[in-house]
Amino acid sequence: MSQQRAQSPSLRAWLGLVVVLGPVLLVSMDGSILFLAMPRISQAVSPTADQALWILDIYGFAVGSLLIAFGNIGDRYGRLKLLMIGATVFGIGSAGAAFAPNAELLIAFRGLMGVAGATLLPSALAVLSELFPDPRRRAQAIGIFAAGFAAGFAIGPVVGGALLERLWWGSVFLVNIPVIGLFLLLAPVLLRDVRATRPGGVDVPSVVLSAGGLLLAIYGIKHAAAEGLSIVPVATAVAGSCLLVWFARRQRRLEHPLIEFSLFRDRVFTIAIITGLLPLAAWSATAYLAGIYLQSILGTTVLYAAFLALPGAAVLTTTCIITPAVVGRIGKRTALIVCHFSIAAGLLLLLPTGVTGGIGWYIASTAVAGVGYGISFSLVADTAVAAVPTERAGSAGAIAETSNELGNALGIALLGSLAALIFRIQGPDLAPTLDETLQLPDLAPAVVAEARAAFITGLHTVAAVAGLLHAALGILALRWLPRSEFGAYDPDATPMPQVGRAEERVG
Repeated sequence: MSQQRAQSPSLRAWLGLVVVLGPVLLVSMDGSILFLAMPRISQAVSPTADQALWILDIYGFAVGSLLIAFGNIGDRYGRLKLLMIGATVFGIGSAGAAFAPNAELLIAFRGLMGVAGATLLPSALAVLSELFPDPRRRAQAIGIFAAGFAAGFAIGPVVGGALLERLWWGSVFLVNIPVIGLFLLLAPVLLRDVRATRPGGVDVPSVVLSAGGLLLAIYGIKHAAAEGLSIVPVATAVAGSCLLVWFARRQRRLEHPLIEFSLFRDRVFTIAIITGLLPLAAWSATAYLAGIYLQSILGTTVLYAAFLALPGAAVLTTTCIITPAVVGRIGKRTALIVCHFSIAAGLLLLLPTGVTGGIGWYIASTAVAGVGYGISFSLVADTAVAAVPTERAGSAGAIAETSNELGNALGIALLGSLAALIFRIQGPDLAPTLDETLQLPDLAPAVVAEARAAFITGLHTVAAVAGLLHAALGILALRWLPRSEFGAYDPDATPMPQVGRAEERVG
């Protein structure tokens, strides 16, 4: 009995978990809170087509490209210290973004928020190891952590829409300030520092190569989609691709690489990581485009558009919470297969939407796809970590977390650029985006109809491409995932999926 009481988390542990969930919720919510806000932001700061995409995805690129590096830095200098610094910078970036007078400064502050977000995620998850030393309780805490992260993505558009109904567009950033302030006040009281005795340091050239390669490659792709092929975007994309190849080759020579590419030799691990990346890409792109569709084509208010997103958000969050219990009955293999086919079906439900109606199809799409998104959020890290030896669990967890953040950014960058390309080709060629076109004075009804039809074609193209990719991945999972490796979920056997995990010590 006394041993059971010793293993039960204290009130401090549960309060500490609540405090940690604050910045975690903000980091994930800020990846999606602008989806419904972009039409209002476009009216306020008048971004170009590629600037609008950068406002949305510079945040995700900064988080994804620096996540592993800051995980290693936290190991060396202390997780709580990094959490405090990151939260402070996140608050500064949020305040700067709220009052940014132009698109350039808004992009810069969103990037600063992304850098801070990269410090918060791995450190917050690592601190849970000190709060919950018992493996079973720790697995429950990680499940709550994953659910909170998923809920942030899901409710981001809803929160943004509710704020914009009464306040100006900068309120979607200022909402972070009270949460950050409360965290900075309570964290030193409830949390203790965690360090790890791990070998090696942070390879700075690898960080520069990965971040620079991603930014250059995506900039070239987006610029070409928005304005057409020319020497500058093609050269930029090629330069970025070369940097990424250099980064990958460098990792093979390092004793302690940022990313262990050898882990991808395992088919189960590869499927898990793709499952972390592709659903986030599809969800972020379609959520962004659907926000424009609801407001700029169907003419809904931003608050009504937020309410329409609630059913999908509820399904996503609920699925994320119940997935571990369901997996105990059906196994991981079946769950991953259901994940991809449900997302594919949900995305294809967007195809009947049109210029004059489609709200019912949109709600059905988000609800059906939400089942798959919830499974992905809940299962990817555990599957990736379980697929590799225990001593490589830290690297596997780091790659799994990075795949989520990069998926969120790449979806808007690549699939958003595809929609922009379709609009440029089929639209009236008066402005590079739908909102910019509709703001032009004295537009003829035929021109407005042409612009809206071109946007719908872009939305349908993105939904079809993403849906087919998920269907293909579902078929691949059927063929690749061995039945014997996907049994019941066992919390006691689950290594902690955190960035840079090693033998921690409390400081």
